[in-house]
Amino acid sequence: MILTGPEINAAVADGRLRIAPFAPDQTNPNSYNVRLGVTLLTYASRVIDAHRANPTRSVLIGKDGYVLQPGELYLGHTVEEVGSDVFVPLLFGRSSVGRLGLFVEITAPIGDIGFHGQWTLMLSPIRPLRVYAGMKIGQVMFFVSTGDVDLYRGKYQGATGPQPSRYWRDTARIPAVAS
Repeated sequence: MILTGPEINAAVADGRLRIAPFAPDQTNPNSYNVRLGVTLLTYASRVIDAHRANPTRSVLIGKDGYVLQPGELYLGHTVEEVGSDVFVPLLFGRSSVGRLGLFVEITAPIGDIGFHGQWTLMLSPIRPLRVYAGMKIGQVMFFVSTGDVDLYRGKYQGATGPQPSRYWRDTARIPAVAS
């Protein structure tokens, strides 16, 4: 079951759901709008290595916005910290943003029960696009879970600002594949 807008507001009020800062006017019929934060990261190397930490460059979005370029992966973040120990969050780009040619969260929309923090957004434009800090960039939907809950205790817990991939931390646990 998906939470309706009034239920999202009630869950924030009674603590089952945390959205900070929270603005009731960002609540939709069955989702909550999240805004783009001020910082973007890009990877500094031409080749990204899944088994190593990769250097990044940080860009601040000024008052006149920032132009995203096609062929570049930008890591942004939500202004809001979103999390719940009860509900499963899913984050998608807003349709209005998609109609501008910006892909948001195509491969990783699901959040874990127990994650609390700002969400990192994977942003990929199909043509040059000026974005602005504070613009409504995505929407989070919340689903009711069934069964025992094992709260998230992963490597991105408590995130503030965009987080580069930490996949390399998992490679120590991945067995080598015979060739």
